[in-house]
Amino acid sequence: MSGNSTSADSHAKGRPKTTVSKCVTESVTATHNFEVADFSLLCGMGVGKFVGSTTFSVAGCDWNIRIYPDGSNTENNGAYVSVFLYFRKGFTGVRVKFSLSLLNKDASMSTLRNPMFLNHDNLTVRCDLTVIGESRSDEVEAVNTVVLPPANLSQDLARMLKDGEGTDVTFDVDGNLFSAHRCLLAARSPVFKALLFGPMKANAAQHIKIDDIEPAIFEALLHFIYTDSIPPPSDDDCGGTGAQQDNVMLQHLVAAADQYGVDRLRLTCEARLCRGIDVLTVGTTLALAERHHCIQLKDACLEFIASHDMLGAIMETDGFKHLLASCPFIMKEILDKIADARAGAR
Repeated sequence: MSGNSTSADSHAKGRPKTTVSKCVTESVTATHNFEVADFSLLCGMGVGKFVGSTTFSVAGCDWNIRIYPDGSNTENNGAYVSVFLYFRKGFTGVRVKFSLSLLNKDASMSTLRNPMFLNHDNLTVRCDLTVIGESRSDEVEAVNTVVLPPANLSQDLARMLKDGEGTDVTFDVDGNLFSAHRCLLAARSPVFKALLFGPMKANAAQHIKIDDIEPAIFEALLHFIYTDSIPPPSDDDCGGTGAQQDNVMLQHLVAAADQYGVDRLRLTCEARLCRGIDVLTVGTTLALAERHHCIQLKDACLEFIASHDMLGAIMETDGFKHLLASCPFIMKEILDKIADARAGAR
């Protein structure tokens, strides 16, 4: 016993000592939003002319944002809007990281001169600014720790769905076959649970036909069930491009989520649709909200129509014409909302 203890002590004493030092860089981060009302009135003021924000301070330095509605130089003939962050005063040689972004939904520089694409003709530029200070290194106590990898359950389930390993049911959606796992579907959807394990369960254990949903939307529904996330739309999904394509897919997913009782998916789509409401989409979005009892999405659509004073432009869209055809009584709610908004503004 004594000999073993001495051997262990000698081994411990023979281990090299581990020391650790840590480098820390000081920084200060702040955000400034610069809102320009009646932006369309500024277009035509001239190349090189600007409107500026108030001066704001970050880490002892002063800054402001300048917007040139007709551009900052003559090379582009006023075809572009220019936005700059200006350093006014402070410490010389300071290092910074910053980004300038538009808070207006789906607005790009090519559409800024059309008030239909702005928030009641208001333009808001957001500046995220980080001032970087000095770096210092300090010695820290070495601690034996176990480094855990990031959680990867959703990635594992997504791979299991993609590889088809262990699947025990196949869905035929307009000739497209999708293999899945019964237990996982039943755990995530009460409708799938009734379909696969309930008294009226499908007798075709390996093959179930689905007739009332598009293949791309059913694939996105399965992806959410397995991963709790919505996949980005592919180029072939629902037609259109960019934000329009995403809006169409989300509307279809709301219907699918409502049909299969996947409440988290429905609410996730609602939240994203609320952020993407504009003149062109508010009609179809409101019709969707009314049809599938999406209360929060419906309120957001009515609020948009009432607060932007653009009912005439909205009524000219195909989406609004579809809304009146499918939900004729909604017009009274719209007019009541507008009346309430105007009364509150007095």
